[in-house]
Amino acid sequence: MVGGGGGGRAGLLENANPLIYERSGERPVTAGEEDEEVPDSIDAREIFDLIRSINDPEHPLTLEELNVVEQVRIQVSDPESTVAVAFTPTIPHCSMATLIGLSIKVKLLRSLPQRFKMDVHITPGTHASEHAVNKQLADKERVAAALENTHLLEVVNQCLSARS
Repeated sequence: MVGGGGGGRAGLLENANPLIYERSGERPVTAGEEDEEVPDSIDAREIFDLIRSINDPEHPLTLEELNVVEQVRIQVSDPESTVAVAFTPTIPHCSMATLIGLSIKVKLLRSLPQRFKMDVHITPGTHASEHAVNKQLADKERVAAALENTHLLEVVNQCLSARS
């Protein structure tokens, strides 16, 4: 599904000096959210909070810090059990786009109830291979096969692990 991970040396990076954006603050927890008796619906902010800290495969930065994910590009319908996330690669020819999308998808698969149908795709018009990447990310069998690849799963897990 995706080639090997990016190096760590600036000479090998496709986007050696990306723009870095300010992180948004943590969402305050309301009394209703703390009350275990009250059903808590999943909203765009909750999805954003799940994916904002995913690490970029090439930089020591998060997807939020690179503006790859934004809350405004997330649509959620809890009653219909759907989540749609549009992400924007930092450059139009980013070879890591599929890996980034796969990382977002895996994070959502691991975090959300199974009833949710997920659509993770590139923000329209922001990547040269948008259609091909979106087709790969939408294909359940290709995603499952990618996650059976030990090396690829290790790279995804690195993207999902908390930075120390």
